[in-house]
Amino acid sequence: MADEDIQIGRYVVPASELSWSFATSGGPGGQHANRSNTRAELRFDLAASDVFPPAVNAVMVSQLGSHIVNGTVVVIADESRSQWRNRAIARRRLGALLERAMHEPTPRKKTRPTRASRQRRVADKRARSDVKRLRRRPDDE
Repeated sequence: MADEDIQIGRYVVPASELSWSFATSGGPGGQHANRSNTRAELRFDLAASDVFPPAVNAVMVSQLGSHIVNGTVVVIADESRSQWRNRAIARRRLGALLERAMHEPTPRKKTRPTRASRQRRVADKRARSDVKRLRRRPDDE
């Protein structure tokens, strides 16, 4: 399971381009958590990989932001007490992360508020102003 290729859309990241490292997960769990290397760290060198075309690769690098360091995408999983489960979680996370990064978001179209929404906003402001005016002492007016 953990040594399989990762399918991302129509592209396949081969298992040979993924590198794993393991450490103790920490947190609750007593001796098991302190002595077992269950925390899985999955690394994928996006900059050196030729899995994705250059245009897609550029979009992915711009979308990944803080998830990418020196061209390498790093995903960490330490939810489970099992290294095998953490490896599976890390693989799924990397796949989902790269899948989201592949798609460039559509640019936002600037819109203006409608006349009715502007009128509602002004009416709400006027009503709020009236409430506050009615709360004042009569001699303050």
